[in-house]
Amino acid sequence: MSSKKFIVQVEPAVTAKDGHPSKGPVYRSVFAKHGFPAPVDGLESCWDIFRLSVEKYPNNPMLGTREFVNGKHGAYKWLTYKQVYDKVIRVGNAIRACGVEPKGRCGIYGANCAEWVMSMEACNAHGLYCVPLYDTLGADAIEFVICHAEVTIAFVEEKKISELIKVIPKAREYLKTIVSFGKVTREQREQVENFGLKIHSWVDFLSLGDGKNIDMPLKKKSDICTIMYTSGTTGDPKGVLISNNNMVTLIAGVDHLLDSAKVSLNSQDVYLSFLPLAHIFDRLIEECFISHGASIGFWRGDVKLLIEDIGELKPTIFCAVPRVLDRIYSGLQQKISAGGFIKRKLFNLAYSHKLRNMKAGKEHSKASPLSDKIVFSKVKQGLGGRVRIILSGAAPLAPHVEAYLKVVTCSHVLQGYGLTETCAGSFVSLPNEMNMLGTVGPPVPNLDARLVSVPEMNYDALSSKPQGEVCIRGDVLFSGYHKREDLTKEVLVDGWFHTGDIGEWQPDGSMKIIDRKKNIFKLSQGEYVAVENLENIYGLVPDIDAVWIYGNSFESCLVAVVNPNQQAIEHYAKTHNISGDFNSLCENAKIKEYIMGELTRIGKEKKLKGFEFMKAIHLDPVPFDMERDLLTPTFKKKRPQMLKYYQNVIDNMYKTINKK
Repeated sequence: MSSKKFIVQVEPAVTAKDGHPSKGPVYRSVFAKHGFPAPVDGLESCWDIFRLSVEKYPNNPMLGTREFVNGKHGAYKWLTYKQVYDKVIRVGNAIRACGVEPKGRCGIYGANCAEWVMSMEACNAHGLYCVPLYDTLGADAIEFVICHAEVTIAFVEEKKISELIKVIPKAREYLKTIVSFGKVTREQREQVENFGLKIHSWVDFLSLGDGKNIDMPLKKKSDICTIMYTSGTTGDPKGVLISNNNMVTLIAGVDHLLDSAKVSLNSQDVYLSFLPLAHIFDRLIEECFISHGASIGFWRGDVKLLIEDIGELKPTIFCAVPRVLDRIYSGLQQKISAGGFIKRKLFNLAYSHKLRNMKAGKEHSKASPLSDKIVFSKVKQGLGGRVRIILSGAAPLAPHVEAYLKVVTCSHVLQGYGLTETCAGSFVSLPNEMNMLGTVGPPVPNLDARLVSVPEMNYDALSSKPQGEVCIRGDVLFSGYHKREDLTKEVLVDGWFHTGDIGEWQPDGSMKIIDRKKNIFKLSQGEYVAVENLENIYGLVPDIDAVWIYGNSFESCLVAVVNPNQQAIEHYAKTHNISGDFNSLCENAKIKEYIMGELTRIGKEKKLKGFEFMKAIHLDPVPFDMERDLLTPTFKKKRPQMLKYYQNVIDNMYKTINKK
């Protein structure tokens, strides 16, 4: 192990007393050992971020959309910073002309597009609370958010208008104006007007503000700029209050971090916008890009066409969730195995040579220039040829996928960790540090972090391998949950935000997220099971895509529902003369036995305790998804819903086990 250390201690540990668990030392990034970086002068609010870039880079391309010509999507067509600014002024004036005052609530509903960003900037200009609405929360949630946040005006993507109309009967107490990002049909206009609301097409709405020059209010750092509703794995969505200060603080920290790691953002950078702007991860990254006068190109909204959009845009920075990176990884694996023996052999040789050099501490660009030129340049071209940073967030990226992409994409693959409540990136791994594989890296240089012991789960923040709940302090923290002071008090204690995630400090100061505090249950014999940790371990089996483990205090053992990998299962069936399509293979006893054997093998390899092994499994050919309400938009399992959906399957597994 290298002796580098990327954190410095700023406060000592606190031992357990009066029923309070012990707390580990407080650390911050080594890049902030002389204090946190201050935001740029004059940068007080999200509006300043945009305004200053318009002054500095008026003619830089800002927002790009693929042109639709002759039934085909062509090249990206760009609006400059100045062109966007002029439209934003018109949108802002039009919103105010509709009677919406500063601190009013403005909803935005739809896929990422130029109009989304312009509506957001108009909110920033006039001190309005921007409230993203997104349908992965479900129709009830849209109605809930409009009423809970008291949204009076909503901007909406053309194809989502009908969804919004459905909630008007209950939401019209607050909602008064609807603005389409595109056109409005006659039928839609009639429906909306029958409810006593107004609806405008984008072009018509812009003209409402013409000739009016409405003064923008003074904006303070402490003002709220957005209420982001998080899906949560239980209960109603929570409205996270994000202030201007959160955004400008985090941008200063991210910039300082990238500068320190010698991979600074600049005005030539190009970003592919496809992760939802309704989430903090993408919103923050786009604000960072805007602050540098860089360019943001929007995808077409179809995952199957994503690689084509990448090829057309040629981004330099690519942010993704593990699901998308897993897809890229599988695609590359397939291509290589289809390439014939010699090609495969050459690829594997180049791969192991470069990986070895990177693990020995060489920068990726110097680890094997020849392999890059002959073998890996094709992979880089597949991502447009210019990607220099791939950032993964929202969920853990499997270490084998991370290592693979670090080698073959010829770019930095970094993993970040943060929550809406901490304004996204709180930890991020650093370029050219192979030891950080499988971790989320050290803290970002604008916050303090510490671990707090969780005795009931045997996590000790003061042990030689410090483990405990990750807690964060600093100006990046949210102002509270909208109208839910009770929930705010649960997680914000003495200036520290308790994330609910269990982390483990690594010797170099990186953080590894190993578990979730709430996902713990007791089996009937009194043994505690930390289920998320087990799912991560069993998830290492290459032949499965996902696993949900279940147990309760009335049963003495665990059972699981597994999503097997279709290619792997079909390959196994072929080599073992088992016939049938994927669905029937998932019911086949031999296949079940094989998967069970693989799970047991990894369990033994990782020295799991007897009660941590599954006693029965069910194979579901359909991956866990949001359509059945089994996952949140960031692909976290909704455990109560999982149980409801698979209740019969679970009952049958326990019946069979208990008969034995």
